[in-house]
Amino acid sequence: MLIPLRHENMQGRRWPVITIGIIALNVVIFLGTHWTMDREAPELGETRVHLILLAAMHPDLKVEGKAADFITTVQTKNPSLWKEATNPSRDVHDAWDARMRMAADEHPETMQEEMDALSKRYEELSETSLVNKYAFIPAHQTALSLVTANFLHGGWLHLIGNMWFLWLAGAVLEDTWGRLIYPAFYMVAGILALQVHVMANAGSLTPTIGASGAIAGLMGAFLVRFPTTKIEMGWLLMYRFYRFKMAAYWLLPLWLAMEIFYGTVFGQASGVAHWAHIGGFVFGAVIAVGVQKSGLEQMAEKGIQDKIAWVSHPLLDQASEQMEAGQLDAALSNLKKVLQEKPDSIDAYRMLQNIYCKKNDLPAHRDALEKIVGLELKANDPEAALLTFHDFKNTGGEKLGASVWLDLCRQLETQPDVDRAAGEYNALALAYPAEKQGLLAQMAAGRMYLKRLSRPADALRCYQAAQASPVPHADWQPTIDRGIAEATKAIEAHATPIS
Repeated sequence: MLIPLRHENMQGRRWPVITIGIIALNVVIFLGTHWTMDREAPELGETRVHLILLAAMHPDLKVEGKAADFITTVQTKNPSLWKEATNPSRDVHDAWDARMRMAADEHPETMQEEMDALSKRYEELSETSLVNKYAFIPAHQTALSLVTANFLHGGWLHLIGNMWFLWLAGAVLEDTWGRLIYPAFYMVAGILALQVHVMANAGSLTPTIGASGAIAGLMGAFLVRFPTTKIEMGWLLMYRFYRFKMAAYWLLPLWLAMEIFYGTVFGQASGVAHWAHIGGFVFGAVIAVGVQKSGLEQMAEKGIQDKIAWVSHPLLDQASEQMEAGQLDAALSNLKKVLQEKPDSIDAYRMLQNIYCKKNDLPAHRDALEKIVGLELKANDPEAALLTFHDFKNTGGEKLGASVWLDLCRQLETQPDVDRAAGEYNALALAYPAEKQGLLAQMAAGRMYLKRLSRPADALRCYQAAQASPVPHADWQPTIDRGIAEATKAIEAHATPIS
């Protein structure tokens, strides 16, 4: 069993109050509805089946009210079910079915009484049943159920699984999109996911509940917004628990492919709304692209930054005034106090680097810039991090810390200038030959030279350097060997004359 544990972007700039609120709302609703739905579901389901069977066996019986509407829905939207019910050779469904068959032969006049009793009971159950009112039923969907179905869950595992995925994908998107776009996206993704479920299960009378369609939308958006983020997974196998990491651009499409497979092969038989997951994921990815391209994300980011600045530390304001007055040492002292309380304050480090620049303290200035690069990457702002890195280089900076540099290279890899990314990976590898990050950089540079730049000789050089690395690399040896083999093959192909 595979379980997602965490990812690299777990820490945001503000408390994810919307995500926490959605989780709390789901838990409260579950506690208020779960046992009632468990109690109501068997009788309502049995009454529905008996209504269908009796109406199918005796089409001359009079049916009124909600029971008549229900029978009409089955006949028009689920003709295969109705055809099966009208088949005189079908198997006996239960003891009630057997009793009705016998009574139809001996006492046909009692059939209408049974239909009246069933219709009355169905009306009563429909009025009180939470599932009938609030679950999403494709055969007779309502606008209300499109919303409420996203907050109902069938059991503890269903609830806990959905809420854990919501926390992993939702908190970081809330930090990126803010507290207006994010909840609107969540609800739209959930509604669209249910509509895809209808397309795949038209006429179905099976209630659908759960937040998984909306959460699948968050997963699609996560893939668009954070494709290179590493997700840590746990794998329970034979009573042993293993951990490994995969980038989102590998893991999430793999999950989608599995949903498509199960949805195609098993459909509703698995008891899981696979096509709702697929629809939510695809729509989530598409909407996320729209949010990025439309400028809404940039507007949200500006609003978040303004609010963060509005609640900034009072010593930051004091330090700013001292800088304007030329009191650099006093400002420096206040900023160091701020960083003791808030070591991840980007604003404090930005002011620090300005002070060090004015004092002509280049080493300290570069150290502050390096810290800013790391914090901007942590805040999911790669564009700002690249600009700060450019400033770092312009002030004579030769190398960043290995971890920060590797994260920056991964961001560069998503930019159009692929050659620059490969060059930075090379520089990192040369600067840290005895560090794990240096080894990873050699392998990444080899992969880019081979796959994206068509420079197999450079790729071979990088993979051979990784092969000779003093860093223990047993886990990566198969990747290195494969890279060397592919690069060698590509070189030989280029060298072979064409006749």
